[in-house]
Parts: sequence; structure tokens; C-alpha cells
Amino acid sequence: MAKKVSQHDPSAKTFTRQEVSKNNSEDSLWTIIDHKVYDLTEFLDAHPGGNVVLQQVAGQDATQAFYNLHRHEVLQKYPDLCIGSIEGEKPEVIEVRAGDLSQVPYGEPLWLTPAFKSPYYNESHRQLQKAVREFVDKEVYPEAQEKELDGTYISQELTDKMAANNILAMRLGPGKHLQGRKLLGGVKGEEFDYFHDLIVAQELSRANARGFQDGNMAGMMISLTAVRQWLNNNELRDKVTEECLSGKKFMCLAITEAFAGSDVAGLRTTAEKTPDGKHYIINGTKKWITNGMFADYFVTGCKTAKGFSVILIPKSDNVECKRIKTSYSTAAATAYIQFDNVKVPVNHLLGKEDNGFIVIMSNFNHERWAMSCSVIRWMRTVTEECLKWSNQRLVFGKSLKEQPVIRQKLAKMISLAEACQAQLEIITYQMCNMDYGQQSKLLGGPIGLLKSYATRSAHEIADEAVNIFGGRGLTQTGMGKVAEQFHRTYKFDAILGGTEEILADLGVRQAFKQMPKAML
Repeated sequence: MAKKVSQHDPSAKTFTRQEVSKNNSEDSLWTIIDHKVYDLTEFLDAHPGGNVVLQQVAGQDATQAFYNLHRHEVLQKYPDLCIGSIEGEKPEVIEVRAGDLSQVPYGEPLWLTPAFKSPYYNESHRQLQKAVREFVDKEVYPEAQEKELDGTYISQELTDKMAANNILAMRLGPGKHLQGRKLLGGVKGEEFDYFHDLIVAQELSRANARGFQDGNMAGMMISLTAVRQWLNNNELRDKVTEECLSGKKFMCLAITEAFAGSDVAGLRTTAEKTPDGKHYIINGTKKWITNGMFADYFVTGCKTAKGFSVILIPKSDNVECKRIKTSYSTAAATAYIQFDNVKVPVNHLLGKEDNGFIVIMSNFNHERWAMSCSVIRWMRTVTEECLKWSNQRLVFGKSLKEQPVIRQKLAKMISLAEACQAQLEIITYQMCNMDYGQQSKLLGGPIGLLKSYATRSAHEIADEAVNIFGGRGLTQTGMGKVAEQFHRTYKFDAILGGTEEILADLGVRQAFKQMPKAML
């Protein structure tokens, strides 16, 4: 007979394997997975894979069959199905809780691996990482998965939670806007540096939802920084900053056009001054604008009398936004925008009139660096997924990890992810030790080369991952869904913020500018 250990916890009961074997019909169907007993009788018709698969393991130990198809997280979705465990046996699979570090080798960057050391991170970085990891696992991940599927935009509830925890403020990087703020993990805003910034970017990427990732205030991150640095109207700058960092208003960067992608000089959107010189009248279109569908402010590149200018445009009836569908979820709120005789006060100008190129170029460094942080974290996540799969998948009576060709693929993936993280961290260290002007002058090339190399590496990892997962790597649900999504969406990082080719060329051109003329 089953031994009842607790009246309040059904899973505390114990059964013998013989008892389980007797429950092998549709009327009473039990099975064993990792030494635990599951009653699947009422789950037969609800099982996504159909009832036949479950009937094939009725009364049996299905551990090997289950883990050849699923991750352990699938079991954690159905705790009520567990009715007990096998007497005298203990579960072997490690339970992962919200906030936990991965125990898979190379599943975390080396600085988070207990046996390894790093000169870059201190205790405040570790406190922040732990707190943000737990917040993402509990609050961001569930919504991210939901929104990625249905294509709707980030909820006000989650936005408010991120605002209350100063995650929105942290996304802008270090600066005066963090002074006096208490951040997650007890970190003070004044001590927040670019390694804290790196941690926030990489942890948020762990929501594993590429469209939602951009829908989660990516537009604000790449536009509000420019407003804070270049808007001369201090009162307006502070007002807009407070509105956006509190989650009350939303902002996006509107530069790209159908006629001009990376060619900023080819923009056709115009901003003409009114006769009294107090306003700009703006006409034109923008395309592929992240967060454009729900933005309240648009940091917009325009042609002015003698050049190119950047202007902060509030949403109005004369601003029309249409949704664009791309390779990833519409949760990103990607938009086509039309400005039709939009009237904006001249004090909404960023920097100097006709000199907007410097505004955009100086803003690009942090954007490209942040994108590198995210895609490198994705590379590590996908590599971890492949390591897990190779460890559990049985083919021809052997696990995938026993195949030399698979180990070679994994070695390549690990090496690329580690190399990119190392390059990212050395550049981040330079950012921590340079002022804004030095970063603009010296790091444009290195950051461009970092992003270009990272997205080329992502290409290699995405390709290898799909081959390792096989058919599952082409399926948007189940074991291979992370690999499938990465293979489908890594190109966003290769295109947005400057294409691989343009950024590689930028890096080399800047290198030649520093080449001594005598070096022949």
C-alpha cells in the first residue's frame, strides 16, 4: 500500500513500482518520470501530443522517453499531476527556480561561474545580477512569452513594475538620471557603471522573446539618451525624462526611411521653419521604427535648410503610424510613420540646426554596444540549449554528445560565445574609464567591429544549433523553439543599428585614421 507522509502534500506519498504498474489503463493511467509518480488519467485528452503516446507508457517508467522529447520545465508546468514518488528512490534532475544560475557548463559567462575570477565585476554587480535575474524570471519572462505569441504590446502593468524598480532608468546606462535612485539589489544609482548596464541588457535578453525584447522599451533606450544629451531646453528635457522613466509616456527613434537606411544624408523628411521662426513644419515618412506603434514622442531625423537636424516630435493627429510585420513578433511595435504638416516648436531641436549628424553618431555607440550585449547573451542561451539537448537526446542508442561531429559543433559555438563576451567586456572596461567625448572619438570603430563580429558569430551559432536540433530546430514550439527563434531573428541584430558590412568598414576606416603616415 502507498505510504501517506503528509495530508497536505500529495506528492509526499510513496509507491512501489509494482503498484504503479497496475495502473496501466485509460481508467487509471500512471507513469514514472525521474522517480516521481504521475497520474495522467485526466490528462489523456489534454496532452498536446495526443493520448496514444501516454498509453504507450502506462504503468511504466517513462523517464527516458520523456526526456528524449521534453525539458524538465514541462513537468514543472503540471505540478498537480504528481501524486508521489517511488519508495526508497530520490529524483535526480535538478529543479531550477526563479533567479537561479545555470549549472550547465558555459551556460553563464565565466564571471558568474564559481570557479572562475574576473577583474571587471565587484559585489554590487553580483547583487544587481541576482536581483534582475529573479525579476526577469518572475515578471518579464511569462509576459514576454505571451506577447511574443499573440503580437500585442507590453502591458502597462509590467511597464509600471519596471519603472518602480528603476529598470527603465537603468536601460539608459550610467548618468545623472540615476542619481538618488535605489536600484535592484541595493545598488546605488551613483555607482552604476557600464558593467551594471551590461548585466541589465543581458539579463533582460533571457526572456527569450526577440520581438518582445525590442518591444520592451528598446525605442526609449536608443532615443531618450539623445534627448538627455542634446536637448537644449532643460525644462522640456526633464519633463520628458520623468514621463518616460516613470512609464507614463513612450518614446522611439525615427531615423530610417524607405529611401535611406544607413544613408542618413539621403533622408527626405523635411523640417521647414515658419515665417516667424518659432516652429518647424515637418513632412515625411519613416520606416521600420521600433516601438513606433505606441510611442508618444519621436526623436526624428529631418532635412533642414542647410543640412540634417534631429527634432523631438510629440504624437499628434498629424502623425500616423501603421504596423509593419517582420520576421519577429509584432510585439516589437515596428511601424511605418507619416508626418503630415506636423507643427513643432523650435525649442524641440536636439543639438544645433543642420548639425544633427553628430547627435545621431554619438548616440549610436551605446545602441550598438547594447545590441551586442543582447545578441551575445542569446548566443550563450542557444549554446546552452544545444548542450542540454546533446546530453539528453538519444539517437541510434547513443546520446548526441557521444558523436564527435556534434562535439565539434559545440566546441565552435562555445568558442564564439566566449570570444564575443571577452571582447565585449574589454570594450565595456574602456567605456567605464572614458568620458562621453572620449567614447565618441575612440570607441565608434571598436564597438562597430564588436557588433559586426558578434552578429557574424551569431550566424554561425544559429546555423549549428538548427542542425543539432534537426527538425525541432525548425519548430516554433517544443524543445527546439529557442534555436528556431534565434535562427529566424538573429538577423535583426545584424541589420538594426548599422549593418555588419557598414560597421566593419567603419572600424577599419577609423583604424586607418589613426595610422601614422610614416608607416609604409
